[in-house]
Amino acid sequence: METPERREQACQRVKDALKERRQVVLVVSAMGRKGQPYATDTLINLARGVHGDAPAREMDLLISCGEIISAVLMVQELQKRGIDALALTGGQAGIITDAAFGEAKIITVEPGRILRHLDEGKVVVVAGFQGMTASGDVTTLGRGGSDTTAAALGAALGAEYVEIYTDVEGIMTADPRVVKDAKTIPLATYDEVTQMAWEGAKVIHPRAVEIAHKAKLPVWIRSMDKDSKKTLLTSGAKNDNPWLYWANGRPVTGVTFREGLVQIVVRLTPGQEMETTVKAFEALKGIALDLINVSPDRLSVAVDRKEASYTVKLLESLNLPAEAFPNKAKVTAIGYGMGGKPGVMDKMIGALWGEKIHVYASSDSDTTLSCLIDEEFLTRAVNAIHRAFEL
Repeated sequence: METPERREQACQRVKDALKERRQVVLVVSAMGRKGQPYATDTLINLARGVHGDAPAREMDLLISCGEIISAVLMVQELQKRGIDALALTGGQAGIITDAAFGEAKIITVEPGRILRHLDEGKVVVVAGFQGMTASGDVTTLGRGGSDTTAAALGAALGAEYVEIYTDVEGIMTADPRVVKDAKTIPLATYDEVTQMAWEGAKVIHPRAVEIAHKAKLPVWIRSMDKDSKKTLLTSGAKNDNPWLYWANGRPVTGVTFREGLVQIVVRLTPGQEMETTVKAFEALKGIALDLINVSPDRLSVAVDRKEASYTVKLLESLNLPAEAFPNKAKVTAIGYGMGGKPGVMDKMIGALWGEKIHVYASSDSDTTLSCLIDEEFLTRAVNAIHRAFEL
């Protein structure tokens, strides 16, 4: 939505769909990035400049305006090209949420109004990132809210598919800013992409993927360019898996990372290991912990750097001496095909050791392998793992 050229591309994608006799619902985000007039961050800073943060309810009312402006502008662009269109807010589109302002969850979607307008031959442009409570208050859905809007509407409308447009060509094997030869993944499972999103990839929000998964809704992720490469999200079932991408011997689909972590270590006293561990986790239950490692002599967790000082003070207030090791990063290999396959961790650790990169903690699941490393070696680590698994 940021430039006339991008809006022209969006209109062309709508025209292409209409030529194929499809009905179109178009979800739009706010225009531009921080500092630009209608960006969400700009609106937030506008409120803060008056008297600090506005009340949560009023803040949602304010920042919902960015997407509404985009929706109206997009309708104008479409009408200029002879396409009958109208704009709806999230609430007008039937998105009903709880009252958790700033991070509202969708309770239900009532698609009747959209369906009526589609039957009238209109393209419906919906302001993303927002909904409305049952009592009529405007809410916003948090980071990635427009992705969530698109998935929720697609599910409620029984859409044939949803397309998510980003600034890269689909989901890639790694961040192309870090790995120059990163490739577009043609097919990925909902589970893989959810893990990628939680582990740092910023292509699509995990809540959107979870909605699509539950609805068995096909989702294409691509750039706005007409001939863009793209990724199809699928369940992984054989009848839903025409290319069997992960059956080619590659257990790993992609590599992601998170920066800005701090490792917190609590030394455990012999004979009091369980008591100390339980006490520590009870104290930390309100903090997002990652890479949790417990051994007979120590407890280790990773936290966001913004939580590190508070975490240490909290532990020390309970007479649990804690050490903080800053400037850490988490690198994660993700793959539907790694479950039960031997030698995957060996290859990952070997790739890191080949670059003389020390691993401070690790964790794994059926679809992920993660290692905590020094942040300064992150680029080397991601590239080494990418090469090791021949991505």
